[in-house]
Amino acid sequence: MTLTKFGITHLFSLACLGLVSATAYAEKADSNKETVIEAGYGESDGKTSVRRLSKGVALVRGTLNVKAENAVVTEAPNGDQFVVLTGGSNRKVTFRQKRDGGPDLWVDGEAERAEYNQSTEIVKFFSKAKVRYLEGSKVTQEQAGEYLSYDSKNEVFVGTNSTSGQFVEGSGSLKIILQPKPEKQAN
Repeated sequence: MTLTKFGITHLFSLACLGLVSATAYAEKADSNKETVIEAGYGESDGKTSVRRLSKGVALVRGTLNVKAENAVVTEAPNGDQFVVLTGGSNRKVTFRQKRDGGPDLWVDGEAERAEYNQSTEIVKFFSKAKVRYLEGSKVTQEQAGEYLSYDSKNEVFVGTNSTSGQFVEGSGSLKIILQPKPEKQAN
């Protein structure tokens, strides 16, 4: 089942990306592209404004590519959407998108579950979450934890060691890896 502009055209352009560095934005041109969603099965309930997609969900919008096993989109009366993506058994929600700022800059990541709230512009990744910034195939920055979130309105990143979003003593740690910047060559 292919769904074009299935009511979530703004879903991922502001979400899933830029998790730590406010200077590492998703490719701006993607926000002007059509969104194509494919799923094995989809149903929409007009009374409750809930759409369910399952059996392998793939979303493509410009350079953004998101894959999940299931997605549930709930639309509020004002039109804002809340989306929950899940990976299913032994699978994760994955995403990859080109970043502005250079010809081969990317961000990608994975988690067992992802949530996006359009009204707050907050994206959350739950359980075995990982986000990487790449220059070509070289990882320049990486975050990993049980919970990662990014508030794009306020440019605030939060990472913790538990899926509740709160620090839990003895439950491991958040890990952030920053690669050294290459030295500039003198002319």
